[in-house]
Amino acid sequence: MDTSARHDIILFGATGFTGGLVAEYLAQTLEPGQLSWALAGRDVRKLRRVREALAATNPAWAELPLYQGLSSDSESLRDLAARTRVMLTTVGPYASHGEPLVAACVAEGCDYVDLTGEPTFWKGVIDRHHGEAAAKGLRLVSCCGFDSIPHDLGVLYTVDRLREHGGEGPIEIDGFVRAHGGFSGGTLASALQAMAELRPGASSGRSAPSHGPGGTRSRPRIHFESAIGRWVVPMPTIDPLVVERSTALIGEYELRYGHYMAAKSLPRLAALMAGVGTVFALAKTPARHLLERLRPSGSGPSEEQRAKGWFVVTFVGRQGQASVTTEVRGGDPGYGHTAKMIAEAARCLAEDRDRLPARHGVLTPAAAMGEVLIERLRQTGMEFTVRA
Repeated sequence: MDTSARHDIILFGATGFTGGLVAEYLAQTLEPGQLSWALAGRDVRKLRRVREALAATNPAWAELPLYQGLSSDSESLRDLAARTRVMLTTVGPYASHGEPLVAACVAEGCDYVDLTGEPTFWKGVIDRHHGEAAAKGLRLVSCCGFDSIPHDLGVLYTVDRLREHGGEGPIEIDGFVRAHGGFSGGTLASALQAMAELRPGASSGRSAPSHGPGGTRSRPRIHFESAIGRWVVPMPTIDPLVVERSTALIGEYELRYGHYMAAKSLPRLAALMAGVGTVFALAKTPARHLLERLRPSGSGPSEEQRAKGWFVVTFVGRQGQASVTTEVRGGDPGYGHTAKMIAEAARCLAEDRDRLPARHGVLTPAAAMGEVLIERLRQTGMEFTVRA
């Protein structure tokens, strides 16, 4: 297919809960004719209903192209990939549904973004597809939602602020996460998949230095962090791994990153840990399927619930004699702002190619898009600031 005839973006998974929010966001923020985009999924009838809802708010989308694609049908996925310059997928769990689409994108030569927080899937994509994607000049960017854009780009933003303060030598950054929000059936299934993959002892929340020993402070797992005035504990997510890969891909500094969950009081932190610990344990047993039934696929928090969601990530950075504290803030972490994050990441790849770093392969948000994506996210209401 002539690449000049391709759509700029195809949204795969448009009939799911998160995919529907991404479709709404694109429909609300794009001007007709600004770029070419389309919806894709396994059920064409449901896709038509999504399109009808978009057209009700803007008649310009009444003829938005629709394509059928099945995660189990590699031929249909290659047909989709051949029709677009950027594939945006919200179809998870990615360990179950993601690999064939990635392979199709590499084969047909299109860029790719997803929302995965699943370490095994992500590492597998790196192992199997980085070399060919890099050779073809493609950008495959996973973890483009709350995992891991605020943390990955927040670290990059903090590194740049330390450099402005004249910092020299190894960098040490700790990220402290506070958030409130609901979850959808798809996100619950993906989160349980990620938890099931984590090994005991793999939840320290701390990345290794990427270039040598670095200067790492010793501290207890649970401690009161005076820099933010809160109790904290290491947070078992993919985010430190993503930050570590960004550091290696960028290759300009040595970094040790610590990733923590924060709470106002020790009892509150204990309650959060108990809840996470229970879900973590159940995710590794047959009871995982009972947890998935709590939020069926396609369901999610209401608009009113999403409006009450928020997140704040505080970064405390040190480099030699320089130190800085920064914050990344946004709205509902699971949906409201996650939909904006992945949509803007896809638009960044489609519209800002000439401004992006000259890196290709399986990348991270920071390594692929960096400051250009930060600019876009600020326009969505996401804040990147230095704390006085």
